[in-house]
Amino acid sequence: MKFDPEAPLGKDFKKAVQASVDRFIATQADLLAGAGRHLDLIWEEAHRFTQGGKHIRPGFCYWGFVAAAPQDDETPKKIMDVAASLDLLHVSALMHDDFIDSSDTRRGGPSAHRAFEAHHVQAGWLGDSAHFGAGASILLGDLFFAWSVSMVEQSGLSAERLKRARPYLDSVRSEVLAGQYLDLLHQATPSKPEDLLRDAELIMDFKTAKYTVARPAQIGAALAMASDVTLEGLGRFGTNVGRAFQMRDDLLGMFGDPKVTGKPAGDDLREGKKTVLVGYAMRDASTKDAAKLAAMLGDPSLTKTDLAEARRILTESGAVECTEKAIEVQAAKGMRTLHRLDLSEQGTFALMSLAHAAVERVA
Repeated sequence: MKFDPEAPLGKDFKKAVQASVDRFIATQADLLAGAGRHLDLIWEEAHRFTQGGKHIRPGFCYWGFVAAAPQDDETPKKIMDVAASLDLLHVSALMHDDFIDSSDTRRGGPSAHRAFEAHHVQAGWLGDSAHFGAGASILLGDLFFAWSVSMVEQSGLSAERLKRARPYLDSVRSEVLAGQYLDLLHQATPSKPEDLLRDAELIMDFKTAKYTVARPAQIGAALAMASDVTLEGLGRFGTNVGRAFQMRDDLLGMFGDPKVTGKPAGDDLREGKKTVLVGYAMRDASTKDAAKLAAMLGDPSLTKTDLAEARRILTESGAVECTEKAIEVQAAKGMRTLHRLDLSEQGTFALMSLAHAAVERVA
């Protein structure tokens, strides 16, 4: 199994990730076959939410392995399940995140809790439809989390390799949940302008930077039995690139095309997310504009006119420019770290290409 480092998330790679996920979910359906047709809705939503996606986390994991592995190591044939398991972990986080944020859409379709709720209404079932949708989406999110663990343990990799990677696997699972809680806490508690940016950066590290880039790359390299120096370096590379990834996400959340991103523009503002982008605006905007933006945070009734005003404040305060500059700085730091590491040429090239894709994306 070999993929093109010049297209690290190319068609063949995505097909391989999808095949691993589909195969694993099929085995889970077999294990739970005793429930009969009662789980049909679960399987329907499980398949819907695992189709497509960017596969960024599996990409950093796989190419982290290639970068750190000896040239004659044939293990890439076996690590795809570990890499693909990170997509299951990601879907779990998305389902919980959408419910927490009361998001209606995901990837151009209904979020899980809205889909379950709609099915309850259409079927004419008993009880409250919203309650059913909430419960079903939480449980399916939990299933995805459990499956992401099982997929690793059933990968067929040696006990030695799994032992080397397990600290990073354990960390990514805990950090993403801690990051989600920190995000929720940050929305719920008042923030002084001088603290908002610092707190947003902390959440960015836990919820995105480590989870999206640093830990996946370290997991792949650990499976290749990489040295501590290499693993630490990939952690620094991944944290820098992951920060740039999240800040790009913040910009797309306010200025992106919903037809491309799959989510309504301005949802982060409606949900009260105090992003780095908002942090720069609250620090640098006029007192009047900062007060306007603060009043918009967490208001679900924001109109298109309100969002246009928010975009004006973000732009005129210099927050957009500051965020773009921060993206550039973090990405450059990550690249410098990557090129100092003793890694394979094709692995380094692929990781570099992945970093560019993560930072320069439009969705």
